Amino acid sequence: MTLDPVHVDSIADLAAYLARQVDDSDHVDVAARIWSEFLDPLYGPDGRVVIEPVDERRLRAADAEDAALAPAPFETTHGLDSGTINPTTFKNGLVVDVAQAAMAAVPSDLDLHRHRSIVAATHVNDGTVPLDEPWRKLDEGYCRWRVMNVPRVNRYAEGIVHALALYLAESAHALEHAESVSDLLILDGPLYPVELLNWRDRDAELRELAEELKPRSVVENYVRLVESFVEREVPLCGFVKNPASKRIVGTLRDRDDGIDIPWTDDAAFFTRLLERRREAPDASGPADAANHGREGRRTDEVTFTNWFVSRGGVDAAVAADGDAYGVERRLDPELYETCFFAIYEPQTDVLYRVETPRAFASDPEVREALTRQFVGEVAARRGPPEAVAKADELARIGAGEKSSLRRKFEDALDSDEVKRYDELRWGDFE
Repeated sequence: MTLDPVHVDSIADLAAYLARQVDDSDHVDVAARIWSEFLDPLYGPDGRVVIEPVDERRLRAADAEDAALAPAPFETTHGLDSGTINPTTFKNGLVVDVAQAAMAAVPSDLDLHRHRSIVAATHVNDGTVPLDEPWRKLDEGYCRWRVMNVPRVNRYAEGIVHALALYLAESAHALEHAESVSDLLILDGPLYPVELLNWRDRDAELRELAEELKPRSVVENYVRLVESFVEREVPLCGFVKNPASKRIVGTLRDRDDGIDIPWTDDAAFFTRLLERRREAPDASGPADAANHGREGRRTDEVTFTNWFVSRGGVDAAVAADGDAYGVERRLDPELYETCFFAIYEPQTDVLYRVETPRAFASDPEVREALTRQFVGEVAARRGPPEAVAKADELARIGAGEKSSLRRKFEDALDSDEVKRYDELRWGDFE
């Protein structure tokens, strides 16, 4: 049964009521104050520097059309992504997720695109079942796969198999094909495996799991990946399409400086900071509506920040004074630190975060080249860079494929999947 008109009208009245009660007219001023007074640098409650500019702190804007048409600083780009079938529990007690990773090249390299790294992460309560397997190859060597049994836990089994399968496939594939990248590699997502790094800040069971060899070995892959690219002087970046970090807003709340923080995460803060509005029309005539989006938002320029060093939240682990999850770092620890800048695309009203190791961000020429590369691609595509979009397409496992793979598991295991009503209702099962 759908909503009747009276229900729609009631919801509209509710929205109007909320609009009268919630006044965000001063949020622009709050964002401007945070930008001007707290980020150069931002200190945590303990006096530790959480965020600081790599270079001069400033807000920048580029004409969207000019940026889109400007020559790209990097002749070739590569993107890397991994996709999964999602965690699946079977009636025999097995919990499994399967991830495949792929690397894309711009211009296209069909031979590279054919390569895949596939990981099945499994959780079984029977500790006597040996499921760990080394890499095995098929498809004339273009595809390799392995099975990894994750440490036994009482809770979080589905989340753990998902994270380990995803990050192991991605990091192993990146290391395997690192030499194919000559100019720039862009990971689809953060520079480091944030879900694994988050485990140490969760409850006791996940903190204990974080000390296990397997999650640490996956983190080590990312550390070695950074070292490989730093030593070859080839930039490595992460393109975060849905940034959800709370490094800035969380730190400001913890400090309790008397400033009211209205946003739930840093992306909302940067969006408010970077969004530009047209000025009210003056007596000479109306404002140019062609360059403005909904409710007066300007859409003619892509806006972005300078680069920052981040040492808060999960970034603390790879900071110079962090322990890198217990992984040995072979280079100066400062070179691994996460640096980022934010890009706001006004046509779609979406904010993105670009990350790179400090080894690259501290070089002014490399830093500016990366800035121009990402601003230009976001302006041209109104979304992620082409290499990221291609990698996403290669690695994605479609809904029909997921259902087919689950049925193959059921047949091979002679055990049905544990089905849940919500999944059945919303069409995950066929």
